[in-house]
Amino acid sequence: MTTSDLPTAVPPDAILEAALYAEDLDAAERFYGDLLGLERLVRVGERHVFYRVGDGVLLIFNPSETSKPPNNPRLPVPPHGARGPGHFCFAVAASALDDWCARLRAAGVGIEADFHWPNGARSIYFRDAADNSIEMAEPRLWAR
Repeated sequence: MTTSDLPTAVPPDAILEAALYAEDLDAAERFYGDLLGLERLVRVGERHVFYRVGDGVLLIFNPSETSKPPNNPRLPVPPHGARGPGHFCFAVAASALDDWCARLRAAGVGIEADFHWPNGARSIYFRDAADNSIEMAEPRLWAR
């Protein structure tokens, strides 16, 4: 069977949510909530903490908890999890990137890379408390 044999379906419109994994959710809250200033939507014990990012949601899961089978039949989310550093990129206005560099450095967060892509868009890279690679980039990085 080839994909041309499959029923048609319209491609997704947007990314609704993206996930990163962190064993220490308290440290994740200090980083994403306190340092980055994201709006916390919910925290469920040591399992997860979710943040609003524009129209989407950043999910921070503890992989030790999400790898367990669900215990609520009304929320049959399959077990999942990842080990090791992941990556996430925030869209940030060009005019705000220098302010972010200053804030992160003042908080003791090192900037691993700060450069301009071939299309001229600027990105900065740094690590969260769980060693995930976090990027802030001008939205025009992926402009059509």
